[in-house]
Amino acid sequence: MPVDIGSLIVSTSGIVGGRPHIAGTRISVRTIAIWYKHGSTPEEIADQYDHLNLARVYTALAYYQANQDDIEADIADEEALYEKLATENQQTLKTA
Repeated sequence: MPVDIGSLIVSTSGIVGGRPHIAGTRISVRTIAIWYKHGSTPEEIADQYDHLNLARVYTALAYYQANQDDIEADIADEEALYEKLATENQQTLKTA
């Protein structure tokens, strides 16, 4: 039976913060994009998750490419939050 690739990426309130993710999983497109940007091949990414096949990884990568500005902004926001919290944590440890 053919698969409608448009149904493989969804955004669901309450799952991974409402971010686009692979349907039926809690794996966000952002997560796949980060793996890919760090040099992992689609095959290596699929191997990291037993329940993902290569078609789902490629669909996530296609979604990332089509929506790159939004996904990159989301990644940047999370990195900024991480840096902020790390700095606050270091300051707290120094004053403790």
